[in-house]
Amino acid sequence: MTTDPAARSAPRSPARRGHILIVSVLGLVPWSVQTFTAGAATLLFPWGLVGPATGSVTTITDFFLRFTMGLPDYILVWPVGVACYLVALGSALSGVLFGREDVRLTAAGLLLAGVTQLEVARGFSVQPGRTAWPVGTVLLWAAAGFLYWSRARLDADGSSRRA
Repeated sequence: MTTDPAARSAPRSPARRGHILIVSVLGLVPWSVQTFTAGAATLLFPWGLVGPATGSVTTITDFFLRFTMGLPDYILVWPVGVACYLVALGSALSGVLFGREDVRLTAAGLLLAGVTQLEVARGFSVQPGRTAWPVGTVLLWAAAGFLYWSRARLDADGSSRRA
């Protein structure tokens, strides 16, 4: 525990608020975009599926609690990725609320969420007439790299203190 007044005010730091903003936005963008040869598309978000052409929305809870019969293995990693994302979100939120973000945990959660979405996209892409684009993988990995390396650079410069 530190008694340094600057360290105690760390929860209010712009960098910590930036981390939570970056991680929060990742929950609002599609993690995978499936396109069909017929021209339709499905957007897979961490919270559910959206069919833009029909306006249909299926939440992740509905998908796994109501439509679970015969799901292929690759789709079952979707909630694992969401759990990894929630770990990253919790770590970033902890930084804002308590000044105790472990950026390694935040980055690891985002990296692992990206790996799971790569598997979801791969699984969808092997189906005839469908291509999946792992947008979330790219965004999650980019955010993880940015958060981790920006923090590592600050720590190396000595201009940041660990809370």
